[in-house]
This record gives sequence, C-alpha cells and structure tokens, in this order.
Amino acid sequence: MSATQFAALARTTEPQTMLRRFLALDAVVTGVNGVAYLAASGPLGRLLDIDSGLLLALGLVLTVYAAGVAWLSSRRQPPVVPVRAVIEINLAWAVLSFVALAVWLSPSTAGAVWIPLQALVVAGFALAQHVALRALTADQDISD
Repeated sequence: MSATQFAALARTTEPQTMLRRFLALDAVVTGVNGVAYLAASGPLGRLLDIDSGLLLALGLVLTVYAAGVAWLSSRRQPPVVPVRAVIEINLAWAVLSFVALAVWLSPSTAGAVWIPLQALVVAGFALAQHVALRALTADQDISD
C-alpha cells in the first residue's frame, strides 16, 4: 500500500493525525484482545487449545502494552523513539506468533486460524505506523 492509500484509510492526509489514529486503533484492538484473554482465559484456552495460564499472562502483557500505546497516541506529537519501539514490538509479536505456531503450540483448528490472523493484523498495524511515521519525519525534514 502507498502512503496515499494509508492516508485514505486514516481519513486524513496530515501525517501527525494519521500516526496518532493508527496508534489509537492498535491500542483499542490490543486492549480488547488483552481484556478478553484476562476475562475469559479458560473458555478461550479450551476453544483455541492453548494453555489458559499462557492466555492469562498474555492478557496482562497486552493490556499494559495497549495502555502504553494509548498514552502514546494521546500525545499531540508522539515521540519518534517510542513509536519506533511500538513498530518493532508489533513486528516481533507477528514473527513470534508464527514461530510459536510452527515450533511450540499445537492449537485447535480455531487456534490455528486465530494465531496467524492476529499476527497479520499486528503486522498491518506495524506497517501502517511505519508509513505514517515515515511521512511525518519526511514532512518535518521539509519544514525544517
């Protein structure tokens, strides 16, 4: 996707606003996922055939991470270094999801669908945030 397509997706051509919207969307989706793992680790563990203790721990991590990303998205000008950290963490999550599926986990069919699906969504957030950050830094270089 091009920067123009991401701008249309974010419904703005302003790089700062685009970045903040992609961070906010990431925070909401990650937060909902984290809270679901916290609140329903048992039933979700049985559905996905993944240890409920693992889901509970992931739920805690995801909820805290989502709060941090939400805070970052609330900044008028999100600092570049933490935004890059979010992008890198999202990419690491996506890669580790596929590695865990291939090497470690033996999920049910639902889990075998869910794990790559959520990994692709997280990778999509990383890509959208990267494009927005690149547009923002390019815009700042021009105005300096």
